[in-house]
Amino acid sequence: MRAVLQRVSRASVTVANEVVGAIDRGWLLLLGIGPADAPEQVEWLADKVANLRAFPDADGKMNLSVQDVGGAVLVVSQFTLYGDCAKGRRPSFIGAAPPAVAEPLYEALAAALKRLGVPVACGRFGADMQVELVNDGPVTFVLESAP
Repeated sequence: MRAVLQRVSRASVTVANEVVGAIDRGWLLLLGIGPADAPEQVEWLADKVANLRAFPDADGKMNLSVQDVGGAVLVVSQFTLYGDCAKGRRPSFIGAAPPAVAEPLYEALAAALKRLGVPVACGRFGADMQVELVNDGPVTFVLESAP
């Protein structure tokens, strides 16, 4: 699994002029899923996102988790994180899991975060989405679980 994690002061996802997910302070999580990804990686990623200490404390140091600051996570499927641009001028997406594999893992990640007590909003899997965000910091991390 690959994730781009952006600390946001707010973020939303719109599909066909309808807001389908929105949060205030927290993480925007763009999630790519590979064909070899499994539920164990979902649990690892959920724990990492819920407990990563990258929000400022009273001294301005990255020392608090999304849970510590009462934040939320907006999870958005992003198969293009597995795009390969090494050859030619058109990206190849053969490294991304097919929807039948990816969608259950995407849903499992949202459920795992909720079990950890994190409020979660989601985009719409497979939809053409417009994502708006205010990146706070900016703070952005790339996370990758081992297959």
